[in-house]
Amino acid sequence: AKAIITTITLFYFLLHLIHSSHHCVQHWLLFAREMLSKNLCASAIAAIFLFANNASAFMPSNVPSRGSRVSKGSSLHMSAALIVQNKGGGHGELGYQLAKTLQTKSKITSITILQDEACNDSKEPFKSYAIDLPNVKIVKASLGDESMTADSLQSILGEGTSFEYVWDNASKGPEGAGKAICDCAKSWNTKLFTYVSSAGMYKPNGIFPMPETTPVKETAGQHLLDNYAVDIGLPLVSFRPQYIYGPKANKYDYIDWYFDRLCRELPLPIPGDGTQKVSLTNSEDVASLLASVLDNEEVAVQKRFFNCGTDKLYTYDEVAFMCAEAAGIPKEKVMIEHYDFELFGKAKFPFRPTDFYVAPDMAKEKLGWKGASHDLKEDLKWYFEGYKARGGDTREIAVEKDYEIVVGSKSSFELGSIYDQYMPLNIDTSNVKTLKVDGE
Repeated sequence: AKAIITTITLFYFLLHLIHSSHHCVQHWLLFAREMLSKNLCASAIAAIFLFANNASAFMPSNVPSRGSRVSKGSSLHMSAALIVQNKGGGHGELGYQLAKTLQTKSKITSITILQDEACNDSKEPFKSYAIDLPNVKIVKASLGDESMTADSLQSILGEGTSFEYVWDNASKGPEGAGKAICDCAKSWNTKLFTYVSSAGMYKPNGIFPMPETTPVKETAGQHLLDNYAVDIGLPLVSFRPQYIYGPKANKYDYIDWYFDRLCRELPLPIPGDGTQKVSLTNSEDVASLLASVLDNEEVAVQKRFFNCGTDKLYTYDEVAFMCAEAAGIPKEKVMIEHYDFELFGKAKFPFRPTDFYVAPDMAKEKLGWKGASHDLKEDLKWYFEGYKARGGDTREIAVEKDYEIVVGSKSSFELGSIYDQYMPLNIDTSNVKTLKVDGE
């Protein structure tokens, strides 16, 4: 009997290996083997057939197409996860990293990314979906369509398809696709609706790091979506991230600002005294924080709002010196020009001119998140290599505002400024004529 069951097991293993996730295959075969060791042949056979019936849910469907359907034979079951991903920007890498993280969670048995079709498939992280996420289903849709409804979204995902866990990393408010996603989640009886909001809607009241109780802009789209989700009875968990960087990012403005000036031996105009702190978080750490809701679902919904970021904070000046170290530039050659931001404004500086940072204390205490596994100082080494590979150290940059702050704000300055090579003032005098004044 054992030989027969072993033969059946191997048959189903070979039949479904290509179409199934490695995790799923291991799960069912190990269970069947355990049943065999206990002479529970009927249980072993049941395990084999249960595996066969569910294997199609893991079928790799990574060829993105707008409105692609999930076939009846591969309907997603109770632990299916949906990640709604925007077209790019500061949050552009989160869907990719979250999918990788969720693949390690035993609660999640299948993953679908609902990807905004406005993304650039030739850029990261989107071009890496097929290679790095072979068992994740990609469905394209126009998430910027204000006319999208729950019915049209359901049609795109597939009639009868539902998800127990939803992570929304795209919606900017409760209109169009944003409302449709909420409405669908309500109809699916979703167990957790995790929304990637933004700490940018905080109105600082002098308490830093800003706690989750910090007042928010009442008209902010993210705040309105939070309210709508709660009003319709969704089990909302809302995260508020800040500045994000990562190995497959498609927005580099924050850290590039420092390297753009350091590599050209230009001053760094930093507002205030440079002691303001900033939360710069690796996208992999953000993903692990977003996934931490699975570890304590009840508390996650109960507390509802969580700051999202690293627990390793640095000042604006410290970031400058760490970037210089990563680029091999001696500290004494770093020229920082602190300036009066009330006079010159934010200028091109990538962060707020005043303190504006959060810390993940609530998530660590309530969700058991262990904190960031990445450190900016170490990450800047590979970041700088990527910066050079993108041509960051040779491209043209705009320094007019820098000039105004560093040179133009002085009572006097020398001709032949260090900025001349980047913004030379060329005046054509070939057609200049003598000005005649009446009476001469």
